[in-house]
Amino acid sequence: MKLGRTAFKESRGEADLFRRRAFAGFFLILIGLVALVGRYVVLQVQRHDEFALRSQQNSIKPRPIPPARGLIYDRNGVLLADNVPAFRLEATPDQVPDMDKMLATIGSVVPLSDEDIETFRKQVKQGRRFDGVPLKLKMTEDEIARFAINQWRFPGVEIVPYLTRRYPLGAHMAHVVGYVSRIDADDVARLDPTRYKGTTHVGRIGIERSYEDLLHGTPGYELVEVNADGRVQQVLETHAPTPGKNLYLSIDVRLQKAAEDAFNGRLGAAVAIDPRNGQVLAFVSVPSFDPNLFVNGISGQDYHSLMTSEDKPLYNRALRGVYPPGSTVKPFVALAGLEYGVRRPGDTVLSTGEFCIPGQSRCYRDDKQGGDGTVNMVRAIELSTNTYFYRLALDLGIDRFSTFLRKFSFGEKTGIDLVGEVPGVLPSREWKATRSKAGWYPGETIISGIGQGYWAVTALQLAHATATVAGKGVPYTPHLLMRTQDGVDAQPLDVPWSSSGPSVITKTANWDVINQGMTAVINGVGTGKGLGIGFPYVIAGKSGTAERFSRTTNAYDTRKSTAYLATRHRALFIAFTPAEDPKIAVAVILEAGAWGAKDSGPIARKLLDQWVVDEGGERPAPPASSALPPPAPAVPPPTQEPADPSELAPADAASTEDTP
Repeated sequence: MKLGRTAFKESRGEADLFRRRAFAGFFLILIGLVALVGRYVVLQVQRHDEFALRSQQNSIKPRPIPPARGLIYDRNGVLLADNVPAFRLEATPDQVPDMDKMLATIGSVVPLSDEDIETFRKQVKQGRRFDGVPLKLKMTEDEIARFAINQWRFPGVEIVPYLTRRYPLGAHMAHVVGYVSRIDADDVARLDPTRYKGTTHVGRIGIERSYEDLLHGTPGYELVEVNADGRVQQVLETHAPTPGKNLYLSIDVRLQKAAEDAFNGRLGAAVAIDPRNGQVLAFVSVPSFDPNLFVNGISGQDYHSLMTSEDKPLYNRALRGVYPPGSTVKPFVALAGLEYGVRRPGDTVLSTGEFCIPGQSRCYRDDKQGGDGTVNMVRAIELSTNTYFYRLALDLGIDRFSTFLRKFSFGEKTGIDLVGEVPGVLPSREWKATRSKAGWYPGETIISGIGQGYWAVTALQLAHATATVAGKGVPYTPHLLMRTQDGVDAQPLDVPWSSSGPSVITKTANWDVINQGMTAVINGVGTGKGLGIGFPYVIAGKSGTAERFSRTTNAYDTRKSTAYLATRHRALFIAFTPAEDPKIAVAVILEAGAWGAKDSGPIARKLLDQWVVDEGGERPAPPASSALPPPAPAVPPPTQEPADPSELAPADAASTEDTP
């Protein structure tokens, strides 16, 4: 039997092997611990601020605070545009799980119009996901209560307080102050997203639009802590916004209301300007509209009513309505004759009732049969003698005629601080050349001299031109902004305005002649006789009655009824006072009126009466003939600006004077 070899353990070798393995394992564990501690140091020490900020962003969010819009006052501190507290429904897109479902169901709690939803969707597409987007503005108390009960059903949707615009005087100042309305998709594309963060409204027309930069201000923000549902738990930090500037306008509300009341609902416009500085004292367009309707979204019914109204209340007649000026341009034409040396004050013309172009059989008649006899310049202005100005315009020639009258801003914008002004039309060879291949005819020059033909002026242009004459030829750009204010506790600061050029009148004697003629219109036997009775100052003025249609025959129209004449005429009147040192200039235009002095003159007088009261004087006694005639039949409002000569009175239209 063979015995096998017995194996013996080598204890010492195994112990060494175990020690080596244990050391290696311990070393690996130590390396892992060192790496873990190192990573911990990196995350918790070196990058602590970064991760702490990320952590806070999960629960702390910035929320923009829109600035309070600046207030608007008249020159005496009467509030024209205010901010009042309101509540809106607002949704934050990245906190709404299902946007379509939310929009489909929330209407059962808070009624939403199709326009609300459409506007909301557009703003969501163009905005940032974490910014709140208004869903419904100016919620009622009932809507607020119903949503508060159901808010748990709509994560990411909340009620937010805000300030909304209010216009205390409503329609009285709509065409001057304008209005704000909701920011739409087009606005989002053009507005500075940083400056308008959280803002829901922007100025549309009037002062609200012209001075949007001053009125808007700079937004602030607050840091709020929110829970997992995105609901605000507490406000951690607030950075207040900078409110917009308050604006003081040169408008006098008392003058504005007096002029509007004097119109008695008849369509037209009136503008009053201080000739010493260009400040607009009254700016009236009749009819008007309530701007409060537009602030938080006008209803379809209200908008349709405004757009389809025959009176066109949204149409700013003072700024955009164009009309033939009629005889109101005669003082300016007379001044052109003096300045060019074509006429001297004592030069006379025999007015027989018609004027014939030398060498032609065609004659242009006066409105008064038989004419006014021998008249000089002052007498021609006083009696508004057509034949005198036919001859003067022809002697001037259309080139000198248009060059001089353009100095009064006829045919171009006055530069007033309102958006949307139209330039009107000043008859000129250049203007016609852009619209017709026919040359300029002498007959067109003749009728231009009495404010007919291609003429088209706005009430603002006419008031500015009158103010320029009243200011002895020194033109001032018409403006509405008078002062600005940084908050209600700050002192309002005047906005500097200067003349827009040197005097257009080279000789004081020339101004004296025109002033004498316009004074005789009111205080002599002129067309405005009686309008100055009882007034404490001497008034200088000029009436105008412009035909809306061409004559079809040379026969005199003997129909004198006010209703009939009002369908054919525009009634105009310009005035300034005190005549020797003018402080206010006025222009009034009625779209339908029998005669300028009879219909528009009393409106100008009532405005001047109120001006005297505002200046601290006693209310003057009304003139004997100041009773306003009954409303004239409605006539279609004018177009914005004629596209071609055929839309204006043709060249052979004669001017209708103001003597019934």
